[in-house]
Amino acid sequence: MTQVYVNYNGVMNDPAPAARRLQLALELHEAGVAMHRQTLRREHPDLSDEEIDSLLADWLRTRPGAEHGDAEGRPGVWPRR
Repeated sequence: MTQVYVNYNGVMNDPAPAARRLQLALELHEAGVAMHRQTLRREHPDLSDEEIDSLLADWLRTRPGAEHGDAEGRPGVWPRR
């Protein structure tokens, strides 16, 4: 059996995985916005692009069902006392 030694601190300090996760999160956000834009376009085919953009901006600000964010539990104050 061969043992493999990993430089734990080197792996944990490598910014590439964190940067990749952030990049993926931003890409997923963009994809979600694009999908919701298409949903709005299907629901309101008579609206102009500017009106769709306005509806999309409203949705991004309020996101029904996630008014206090996406986390479970009670909303809290920040910074904590």
